[in-house]
Amino acid sequence: WKVAEVCQKLEHTLDILGISAIEDRLQDGVPETIEILRQSGINFWMLTGDKQSTAIQIALLCNLISSEPKGQLLYINGKTEDEVARSLERVLLTMRITSSEPKELAFVVDGWALEIILTRYKEAFTELAVLSKTAICCRVTPSQKAQLVKLLKSCDYRTLAIGDGGNDVRMIQQAHIGVGISGREGLQAARAADYSIGKFRFLKRLILVHGRYSYNRTAFLSQYSFYKSLLICFIQILFSFVSGIAGTSLFNSVSLMAYNVFYTSIPVLTTVLDKDLSEKTVTQNPEILLYCQAGRLLNPSTFAGWFGRSLYHAIVVFLITIHAYANEKSEMEELSMVALSGSIWLQAFVVTLEMSSFTFLQFLAIWGNFAAFYVINLCISTIPTAGMYTIMFRLCRQPSYWITMLLISGVGMGPVLALKYFRYTYSPSAINILQKAERSRGPMYTLVNLESQLRSEQGNSTNSILTAPVKNKNSVYEPLLSDSPMASRRSLASSSFDIFQPAQSRVPAAYPRNIKTS
Repeated sequence: WKVAEVCQKLEHTLDILGISAIEDRLQDGVPETIEILRQSGINFWMLTGDKQSTAIQIALLCNLISSEPKGQLLYINGKTEDEVARSLERVLLTMRITSSEPKELAFVVDGWALEIILTRYKEAFTELAVLSKTAICCRVTPSQKAQLVKLLKSCDYRTLAIGDGGNDVRMIQQAHIGVGISGREGLQAARAADYSIGKFRFLKRLILVHGRYSYNRTAFLSQYSFYKSLLICFIQILFSFVSGIAGTSLFNSVSLMAYNVFYTSIPVLTTVLDKDLSEKTVTQNPEILLYCQAGRLLNPSTFAGWFGRSLYHAIVVFLITIHAYANEKSEMEELSMVALSGSIWLQAFVVTLEMSSFTFLQFLAIWGNFAAFYVINLCISTIPTAGMYTIMFRLCRQPSYWITMLLISGVGMGPVLALKYFRYTYSPSAINILQKAERSRGPMYTLVNLESQLRSEQGNSTNSILTAPVKNKNSVYEPLLSDSPMASRRSLASSSFDIFQPAQSRVPAAYPRNIKTS
């Protein structure tokens, strides 16, 4: 009131000579980036300190919301608790009724109403947060931004907060992933974030390309690490039954140490170079990010598959080794080296089979490490004091050794190759279909025109792979998870989502759990 009183005293008997306005333009590529990320199943909340009219205009310019009649804004406002409560109840009821309609709904709330809501009506607002795909929160303070992110995290959402100013630091630090934009407002946000980018449009490549590649590589690396460790453990367990549970180790201490440190670690590092799809294909088909969001490559069923593969390979290695070398003339060290060699052969083929793309460095790492296994053991075999003295030289001169290795590789990898072939040929996922399109060196397909092509080739069988898109440019396709036992499918607005539901979820299973705040 004192400021208004001073203004009234000063601003009178003045002549207006001119009016100046400052336009804070959007960065290049912001609307396109938001459009693509929304197609990948990500919800957007805009948290800003601007006034309501400015925030709405910015949201319209960057494609965060749609104008009438396609979109509709629902306002939560009021000066008292009763007014805010009635407004919140009205918006929540509208969201419940129209959640299945194709119209795009978004709600707008200011800082004053938000303070009342977070204090008195938190449960109702939590339900509204789950129902809405887009929200505009204006005139909010830095602490309120952090509170909203914390609220969304409590709903089992995975949150990403992006900002460029010092008032965004608390929000960025509260989110699961913080992204800071280094620009005119300083470097505070960039320094407090997990990732720093120069432009907002770089977020598309960060999520769709680097984020997706990172998920694929991490999924393979974690499960393969269990596989190679379980393989050697299962062989030892099987040997303990044959030896009458005498406690004797089939492998010596040097072999066990070198197994994880040298023999199997280098090929795994090649996963950092693996790309199942090109960057161009990924950016043209943002819907495939749902494949990662649903946990299709890392879940209990995939882990069980790797567990079963390690058990099967251990049985193959042990039985073939025992029948080939368990005789009176064979030494214990020979039996140990044959079993270890069979494990190395299988793992080299497994890593090769799981790679989607090959470069010279990958080829050198996998098969160079395979050759190094023999070089290292031949060198150890020349040491008279070593327990493996002359063992490797004798084995390499025996044709039966190489026949045993080929037999282990054939029996071990045969069923794996057959299963992979039939799955890739007769029940391909959307990823496999896009891979086929890339390798055919034909025109760059998207999931839309791939569907029509596959229907002409395979008839109605394609319906289990690709679902017809809805009449919405933001359509999201169902096929990515259609064959996943861990997925549940629900319809939200005009798009269909396949969602991997974590255990003991606190939120109904009908809503996608990916949101980005800015």
